[in-house]
Amino acid sequence: MKKLYNAAHIYMILGVISGLYYRELTKLNDFTGDSQLGVVHTHLLALGMLFFLVVLALEKLFTLSASRLFNWSFWVYNAGLGLTVLMMLIHGTQTVLGAETSAAISGIAGLGHIVLTVGLVLFFINLGKRIPAKNDAIHDGPE
Repeated sequence: MKKLYNAAHIYMILGVISGLYYRELTKLNDFTGDSQLGVVHTHLLALGMLFFLVVLALEKLFTLSASRLFNWSFWVYNAGLGLTVLMMLIHGTQTVLGAETSAAISGIAGLGHIVLTVGLVLFFINLGKRIPAKNDAIHDGPE
């Protein structure tokens, strides 16, 4: 459970820092257009911090970490999110600075999205296996 808390905390810190980076870089360069930097902050907070806080609650309810799939889903999801956000950061920074961007950056970002999706699929497979079937559920109330 501590691993999930730490992941959420790290993504919160990165999300706040990326928002500061976006604001300061665009201000220093008098940039007023659109760039991917504007959504890095949101991606880190929503897909990082909030996602892992929800998984933390689900871990408490269903002991997701009891399955081998848990570690696979955790690390694959983090790799996909990290790669996606890194490419967004690079592409957005190049846009703000007026530098030429490469199609390879978009391709690598697409790969990051694919890895992120694989992590989500593994997560949902694990969650589905850990949720008790209707017949296995414990009844707390009178019958």
